[in-house]
Amino acid sequence: MNGSKFLQVLILLVCLVMAYFCYKTYSEAKQMHVESQEFFAKADSLLSIDTTQNAAKPVARTTTRTAGLFEQLFSDGSWLGMKFEYAAQESPRGLADAFIIGKKFIGDDSVALVLGDNIFYGQSFTQTLAKARERVEAGKGSVIFGYPVKDPTAYGGVEFDSDGKVLGIEEKPKKPKSNYAVPGLYFYSNKVVSIAENVKPSARGEIEITSVNNAFLAAGELSVELLGRGMAWLDTGTYDGLLEAGNFIATIQKRQGLYVSCIEEIAYSQGWISKEELLALAAGYKTEYGEYLKFIAQTVIR
Repeated sequence: MNGSKFLQVLILLVCLVMAYFCYKTYSEAKQMHVESQEFFAKADSLLSIDTTQNAAKPVARTTTRTAGLFEQLFSDGSWLGMKFEYAAQESPRGLADAFIIGKKFIGDDSVALVLGDNIFYGQSFTQTLAKARERVEAGKGSVIFGYPVKDPTAYGGVEFDSDGKVLGIEEKPKKPKSNYAVPGLYFYSNKVVSIAENVKPSARGEIEITSVNNAFLAAGELSVELLGRGMAWLDTGTYDGLLEAGNFIATIQKRQGLYVSCIEEIAYSQGWISKEELLALAAGYKTEYGEYLKFIAQTVIR
């Protein structure tokens, strides 16, 4: 897989899943069905990764029940100058089931997986992703990340030796061996498909992503890149977490006057849509978000 396609598969998967997660959470909290573009703008404002790569074709793994909502929000992606594909998980079989469901889509390529309830924000994050991609594509193994947290018991915990070498990864450890957790962001070689197909399901009947990571680690084909204090990782898997993330993003946007990971802005800045197409999208938002898109169309030089 070429570099631009690899990164864009990751970035747009984040956009797809996070926007839907916001849509679902808001709908449940308010007990109403939200269809308006006005809400779509709110969902966009929580997307957390920007990129400087070229367009590609992402696939979003969802459930049978929610597949239609993904397509309702994003259709085929042509309005962003892209092509979206969707794949449904018939039953909850774990994160690593995504590689089995997406086997045909992945083909012979390397692949990235990102969890839709994870938000990443940091100035050098695009470069971090690029380095991880380059490592995988150079045949140097797969890459996951480690992030310091106060309570690693809610995540996959990383164990290091005295020299900083990774010894193991434990899912939701009762007694964490370090304060580093593994965020929901993974870069894998094509071997991940066969590994996922052969992983023994856990006691809860799921194909655990930690088991996949440990399989790569046992083969000497996994590196853990540590994310520093300048990087923000937010897990929005709960209502409280989503609220905290919303407040975080709102603070940044109000201070800077720039939206965080505005997918229309990204599409325009990368040349996937024209100025006229961006202005047409802006006209559909009768909100401040539409005014922001007009501002981008008038001021951003590509």
